[in-house]
Amino acid sequence: MKRRTFVAATTSLIVAPWINRASAQQPVTINVMAYTGLFQDRYTAAVVEPFMRANPGIRVNYSPLPNSAAMIGQLRAQRAAPQVDVVILDVTVAKVGTDEGIFSRLDAAAIPEINELYPNARFPNVGGVAVTFDNLVMIYNTDAVKPPPTSLLDMATPGMRGRVAIPGLPDIQGMSLVMILDKLNGGPGVEGRFAKGIEAMAPIAPNVQTWEPRPDVYAPIINGQAAIGIGWNARAQVNADTSNGKLAALIPKEGTVFQINVINQVQGAPQAQAAQRFISYALSAPAQKAFTESMFYAPTNAKAQIAPSAIDRTAVKFLDRVVPVDWIAVAGVRDQIMDQWRRRVIPLSR
Repeated sequence: MKRRTFVAATTSLIVAPWINRASAQQPVTINVMAYTGLFQDRYTAAVVEPFMRANPGIRVNYSPLPNSAAMIGQLRAQRAAPQVDVVILDVTVAKVGTDEGIFSRLDAAAIPEINELYPNARFPNVGGVAVTFDNLVMIYNTDAVKPPPTSLLDMATPGMRGRVAIPGLPDIQGMSLVMILDKLNGGPGVEGRFAKGIEAMAPIAPNVQTWEPRPDVYAPIINGQAAIGIGWNARAQVNADTSNGKLAALIPKEGTVFQINVINQVQGAPQAQAAQRFISYALSAPAQKAFTESMFYAPTNAKAQIAPSAIDRTAVKFLDRVVPVDWIAVAGVRDQIMDQWRRRVIPLSR
């Protein structure tokens, strides 16, 4: 080999790896879409910021939206040119997004933490996997409601006229309430489109002040604008602390249902590898522990070692009171339930 050719070849062998390493060290930004407000604040502190400290080459831009319906709407608008890499939203909407090709299927070979999850954190027809478990609770103003309520039907008493706040359908808090009432009244469940639950809303609906509490259901109950309603345990627990006990939460005697948030990778994500790295971290035992202890979502990673003081404020100790729900089956009849809600429930509150 001529000396000039040898030098050029040798130089390329030395320089090329350096170029690759330098390129790999260039910071990338991933867009993570998830819930706004309290979730954003606590999730950023417990998961996003520690992830960025552990992965200085990846920056996370948190894109907040108020609910899963708003998220899927934005993702549909971006379908031709995705701008988001990772999305955290409700499992029923994740199923819709998977069916529409918006979410890709997560692979345990690339994200080994998937193998550490509880069995009910994985779904055969959903691309993502569960990242949090939550549950429905009754919430009330401790000054306005004495003695404390025990039953969902306490929202139907004459003294609660115009004082009830319920996030109505399509919000799944309203959907969860209907499903619990359906079970209570001997309904056939998803096969009957929860008709018995829709029926059972008749005495509650006239007392409802708003089906769209703003900015969320917790604020109007804390400030006394409303007295009683339903919410999610995780947010209720934090609001109970920050309101100095003005708001309290409990599982009603009729029981509760789990709400499952799923973490998904967007099909065609601009930063797919970095997105998978973030998902791995979000599902890891340390991240799950940190978020549960910060906001009282039950963990989905079976290896997460949660402090008893935190796990006792989740539904884990009340599993015998959880009404089983096939959320994927519910997603298939969501439109029919919505139709019944609009025709038979909403008019009663006017």
